[in-house]
Amino acid sequence: MPAATALSPKKQHQLLADRLCKETHFSKFEIGCLVTLFCELTKTKMDRLMFRDVLHNQFDMTDDLIMDRVFKVFDNDNDSLISMDEWVVGMSVFLRGTMEERIKYCFSVYDFNMDGYISRDEMYSLFKKAIVKQTVDDDPDESIKDLSDLALKKMDIDFDHRISLKDFTTAVQQEGILLQGFGLCLPDPELVKAFEITYFKHEQ
Repeated sequence: MPAATALSPKKQHQLLADRLCKETHFSKFEIGCLVTLFCELTKTKMDRLMFRDVLHNQFDMTDDLIMDRVFKVFDNDNDSLISMDEWVVGMSVFLRGTMEERIKYCFSVYDFNMDGYISRDEMYSLFKKAIVKQTVDDDPDESIKDLSDLALKKMDIDFDHRISLKDFTTAVQQEGILLQGFGLCLPDPELVKAFEITYFKHEQ
């Protein structure tokens, strides 16, 4: 029996596009563009620093904590690297996600220990990064605690002193501004447009 012939990288990428165009919000051509960009950035998988460079350079993200959390959400198999599949699937939600997908994505970013809840401690850590940068108070801890308590009161629908995905979804559906209430983890629409114009160039 003859040995199986290894698929060329081009053929592998075509098969990837065929499969992922059914699972994402991208066309085969757009997936090809994302694959090309991925291959320009890395020959194997994307590490944390490479990914953070993309978030910073393309989408003006600067919060180290949020960028690390976005990396963890993209890294679906938890191997501390982003594969080509994870890159395309993650960018589908990041750039074009439905409201349901965006809610789940933002919740996952804020759920540091991935236990299915956003705890008061997690809220405190997220708010601390933002408030310490902006305040001139000698002791910002009280302001952070007050803000965490306010968020919990507003979003803890079932009163169990933590925010579940169901709580988060209900709160966001009632007030859309709460989607990124714990930190900006989705790109600005204008930057999405610029990214797509740059990298999703139409076939000549």
